[in-house]
This record gives sequence, C-alpha cells and structure tokens, in this order.
Amino acid sequence: QVQLVESGGGLVQPGGSLRLSCAASRIFFSIYTMGWYRQAPGKQRELVASITSGGSTNYADSVKGRFTISSDNVNTVYLQMNSLKPEDTAVYYCNVKKVPFEYWGQGTQVTVSS
Repeated sequence: QVQLVESGGGLVQPGGSLRLSCAASRIFFSIYTMGWYRQAPGKQRELVASITSGGSTNYADSVKGRFTISSDNVNTVYLQMNSLKPEDTAVYYCNVKKVPFEYWGQGTQVTVSS
C-alpha cells in the first residue's frame, strides 16, 4: 500500500505564500501523474494542478499564474502557492495516478484569512 504524506498547510494572510509538499512511501517508475486537488466546505473536490512523469503540467484556470507544481522526479511533489486569496481556502489533497491505481493523501488545511 502506498502512503502519501502531505505537509506545509496552515493559516496565511491574503497575498501571502505557502508551499505544500507530498512525499510518497515508494518510488514510482514509468508513466504516472502526481497532482493536488482541493475541497472547500460545501463544494466538490477539484483539480488544482498536476504534473506527469514526463514533466507536463496542468493548472486550474483559477490558479494559473499564482501556483506552480513541481516534483523531484523520485517520490515528492510540491505546490508553491503565491498571491493567495480567501477563495483558495480548502483542504488540499495529494494524488498519484499510475494506471490502474490511484492514491490519495490525508489532506492538509490551507486557510487564507486576515
């Protein structure tokens, strides 16, 4: 069983920055996608950003230009979040897809508030 351990969430003022990290308990080889999703209270979980093993990235329109996803190409994925807004407040979940499997982290709370 693969475990994903997230860190880096917390409380930040509007306009501030946070960096989320997600470390997998094993190294993924071949083709896979690592990403971050978020779920705000009363809303559905949504994709924030993803990165493939080949380095291709994908972002939700709401975070383009503010968030950057990266990985160490071993077992860790990062999400640098800048210019945070109150609407970014949510639980952020790490996700790894390697067909036919999918893994989720336990989630880390990000709160943007003054």
